[in-house]
Amino acid sequence: MLTLPPSVRVFVAVEPVDIRKAFDGLSAAVREILREDPLSGHLFVFRNRRGDRLKILFWDRSGYCLFYKRLERGTFQLPACARGPAPHLEMEAAELSLMLEGIDLRGARRRPRWDPHGASAYFDPHG
Repeated sequence: MLTLPPSVRVFVAVEPVDIRKAFDGLSAAVREILREDPLSGHLFVFRNRRGDRLKILFWDRSGYCLFYKRLERGTFQLPACARGPAPHLEMEAAELSLMLEGIDLRGARRRPRWDPHGASAYFDPHG
């Protein structure tokens, strides 16, 4: 299971990318396709055309890191919301972990959770 701090965002390219690209090619794809900064420390996820290979690029404090997974059977499935005009989608680290484990997120739906920003209107710090 991936454990990432809540400040880390996960961006997934919706369209397939040439998975033969390495650090420099994927960092260029982050800038050009995802319109994000590859040095931000966030995770950038790319799939190949067949959907059986996935690369995750991220920058730690001293250089690029690349995670690469090849499935022996099956494909990585993106959530259903990935079929829009946007070049990428953003998912939570927990969703990425499920996707890496082979869970099909297309039919998954998120249950309502408490939102500290939405609840702040009801919170009186003075009692």
